[in-house]
Amino acid sequence: MLEPMALLLDSFWRAMAYCVHPRVIMLSLLPLLLMAISALVLGYFYWDAAVQYAQALLQAPGLMSSFWNWLQRFGIADATSFVAPLMVVAFITPLIVLVALLVVAVLMTPALVALVAQRRFATLERKKGGSLLWSLGWSLGSTALALLALVVSVPLWLIPPLVLVLPPLIWGWLTYRVMAFDALAEHASSAERKALFLRHRWSLLLIGIFCGYLGAAPAIVWASGVVFAAAFFILIPLAIWIYTLVFAFSSLWFAHFCLSALALLRAETDTRVVIDPSERMPDSVLTDHNTPSVTNLPPSEKVAP
Repeated sequence: MLEPMALLLDSFWRAMAYCVHPRVIMLSLLPLLLMAISALVLGYFYWDAAVQYAQALLQAPGLMSSFWNWLQRFGIADATSFVAPLMVVAFITPLIVLVALLVVAVLMTPALVALVAQRRFATLERKKGGSLLWSLGWSLGSTALALLALVVSVPLWLIPPLVLVLPPLIWGWLTYRVMAFDALAEHASSAERKALFLRHRWSLLLIGIFCGYLGAAPAIVWASGVVFAAAFFILIPLAIWIYTLVFAFSSLWFAHFCLSALALLRAETDTRVVIDPSERMPDSVLTDHNTPSVTNLPPSEKVAP
């Protein structure tokens, strides 16, 4: 029990320390850079057309037209001219954020695992037990099982204590299944990965649950940006950066833990069995191959004790 706990704490503080590494900071800022580039490109080519389309939707006959006429009575004329741009921003921002996070998620985990391996496990053999297609299939299969578990467990959420236990437990299981696989894909063989998953399943699940709770922190900032519309353009990028940093920390924690556990596993399997010198060796081993063993001599040639 002490060894897994020591490994858990050691990998935790190492992941925290690696979060201030310049390469990790740059990777955490990558989504913001991708968002800015995407926004500039889309705005340059499609902003005017998108705003005109949104304004046409808002001015269409129906319930909304009555609302705009009601605003005009209070001196707010042509309200659609400033509502339409906000509508376009509100619609396109989640799409840009989602694409940026997906791109970073695909690029970040291999980069962080490579960073940990380069700095701590340079001599660890790469057995390449998981290909890109296998990793994708593993992630999709684990996600499908997690979603199924969530749907099946929904009635249990009505029980107050379980609603705080079941979703984090399921997402923690999904997190450890996906991130631990990616952390071991390059270095561990299939048999080693299965052995590590079996030996350290509770520690990996604990890491997944902890990281799942950490992932809820950006949602609070995100909700604040929705509530306080004036700070939208500040709070939402801040939430995205925090989310990316949490993702980086999670990847680093799994990388340190899994690669350390893999190194320990190989050290165990590479240990040679030392035979006790007091243990009697067979005569066939002790006797020179060219000299007949005493047990093989004819009865007439044996010396009586």
